[in-house]
Amino acid sequence: MGRKFEVRKVAMAKTATAKTKVYSKYGKEIYVVAKSGGTDPAANLSLKRLIEKAKKDQVPAHVIDKAIDKAAGGGGEDFAPARYEGFGPGGCMVIVDCLTDNVNRTITDVRNCFTKTDSKLGAQNSSAFMFDHLAIFGFPGDDDEVILEALMDADVDIHDVEVEDGQVTVLVPQAEFYKAKTALQESFEGIEFDVEEITWLPQETKDISEEDMPMFDKFMDMLNDCDDVQNVYHNVNA
Repeated sequence: MGRKFEVRKVAMAKTATAKTKVYSKYGKEIYVVAKSGGTDPAANLSLKRLIEKAKKDQVPAHVIDKAIDKAAGGGGEDFAPARYEGFGPGGCMVIVDCLTDNVNRTITDVRNCFTKTDSKLGAQNSSAFMFDHLAIFGFPGDDDEVILEALMDADVDIHDVEVEDGQVTVLVPQAEFYKAKTALQESFEGIEFDVEEITWLPQETKDISEEDMPMFDKFMDMLNDCDDVQNVYHNVNA
């Protein structure tokens, strides 16, 4: 094992403006998931996972409740997922996940981020084939064998289990999220997850030059400032 894993999420700065953007993104995603799968978290596991994630990221209860109430009302915007892929500064690979009610606006905004940073917007699967879509759990520990045994006993499809610097990272296919989480919670009483995500994990990371790094940072900032962008994934070792 021994590969050091670092979860890269959209930056959630502590400024009021940044928090507002984070709340907006969560509100939109909760609304979409609740509208498509039902407003009861007990019956809609995707909604349950999203609410848990929002609470962990300190999204206020009123933001969550408002999004669910809006979905229950049956009206509101008709958002749809959109995914864009391409190559950023230094030749890095990038996946940009969006929720949009206006595809023309979204693609224009995303393309602008690529164009203004000397990056290249690619075709579908131009980058995604070099990423794995995985559920990830991180928690304190130092024994990978006992973790593997618990997951195997629960018949969880395991991608990898890593232990480094007193931290365990469990990687499973994204469809196994709740199966793996339940197995860990039932096997290890009181377990607390530092990380519980579904994400795109690069199969290989890439170093980019110091000259390219300022443009890469600008690229990430521009994407994260787009209202329709929900998550950005890349393979930069930074």
